[in-house]
Amino acid sequence: MFDYETVATWSQVASLLMFIAMATGVVIYALWPSNGAVFNAVQQQALDLDRAGQEKSRPE
Repeated sequence: MFDYETVATWSQVASLLMFIAMATGVVIYALWPSNGAVFNAVQQQALDLDRAGQEKSRPE
């Protein structure tokens, strides 16, 4: 039968592989060419300080 150390080792290896797969997926999504326009639009929206209502909430 499997002892604790064998199960723990396999669990750690599986977790590491899943983490690497998910991190790779995030990087591929972020660098995918068709997502560039979406990221640029969100960036401009986040940096736009001239939007209506934004002036009222800024401290003086």
